[in-house]
Amino acid sequence: MSSEREARHRRTEAAIDAIVESYASDLEINNLGVVALPNARAVQEALNHLRAALFIGFYSTRELSPENLRYVLSSHLYPAEEILVEQIERARLYEERIGRTPPKPADWSENVVVELFRRFPRLRELANGDVMAAYHGDPAACSVEEVVFAYPSILAISTYRIAHELRTMGVPLIPRIMSETAHAETGIDINPGAVIGERFFIDHGTGVVIGETTVIGNDVKLYQGVTLGALSIPRTKCSGVKRHPTLEDEVTVYAGASIHGGETVIGRGSAIGANVWLTHSVPPGSRIYGRPREPAPDGESR
Repeated sequence: MSSEREARHRRTEAAIDAIVESYASDLEINNLGVVALPNARAVQEALNHLRAALFIGFYSTRELSPENLRYVLSSHLYPAEEILVEQIERARLYEERIGRTPPKPADWSENVVVELFRRFPRLRELANGDVMAAYHGDPAACSVEEVVFAYPSILAISTYRIAHELRTMGVPLIPRIMSETAHAETGIDINPGAVIGERFFIDHGTGVVIGETTVIGNDVKLYQGVTLGALSIPRTKCSGVKRHPTLEDEVTVYAGASIHGGETVIGRGSAIGANVWLTHSVPPGSRIYGRPREPAPDGESR
């Protein structure tokens, strides 16, 4: 080894020693894990199998028929089951070990996955409604197939539907890993804790944020850049508090609008214009647009 390489090696070793020493400090991210934490890549692999099961006719690499449908579905659901049981168990054991959640039965993780599969017929109905809302809501959509293959909102919303079910069953960590996977893929950030009704459509989608305690009714349509967010409150007061708005049925929110606050309710059939900032409730049928342009000095145009 040349003297230059030896010097570089010593510098690298010294840097590694410093990193190791940093784990002896009291940093909150220093957790080395008394039990194994979930593996994000494994969760993403399971998610891909689950997405395929929702839309098997679009994901299958072989011709499908009533005779082989069960086999093809099984080729996705059994691997998903094996991965999810292990990853949910890791999350469960970790949360229990650090005292964040009470102990659960030994077979809890297996039962959660089976229950998720039992809910898939309903999830497929919801997914179908979301697809048709996109198809009917966007004149640029040439076919249902185009919507499923090409619309980022379908990927984001279908992932949310799966993650939300796991969240309702008390699964820690895994739902958020799933939702953040879709966020990275689509630019659409839907917290799995949000409650979203049927036939939900996000047109274009980039930059949409839907917070944890948001409630969205049926037949709601959002455009790109919409934020359904929270007003700033101390973290100590967040637990169990509704921090994000409610959108009743048939609400439309146009691009760039921001609606904030847990007490903010957008009444049924309302339309919120582009770039509006809203922190108060509006009655059903409202039309809320930006402030009128102020006149320029001396009558000059702006």
